[in-house]
Amino acid sequence: MKASRTFLENAERCAHLADMAPSQPSYRRYKRMESAWRALALEQDWLDGEIPPSRLGAKPLHAQQKRRPRLGGVSARHI
Repeated sequence: MKASRTFLENAERCAHLADMAPSQPSYRRYKRMESAWRALALEQDWLDGEIPPSRLGAKPLHAQQKRRPRLGGVSARHI
């Protein structure tokens, strides 16, 4: 079985658990886990060469610049 299929099955289990969750925090936790498993499945398919990078939402290198965090209105580079 492909790894991505296993990841999708885990996502489906999390979705089922979310539907049966006894509380809102549990529901949100399972939904986040479901989303993470689906993202892993998609990335695994990309790693296996089954989908192009554009399906992953890849950004051009110039768009991947990290923003510096601001602390109390002062740029982190000034600290």
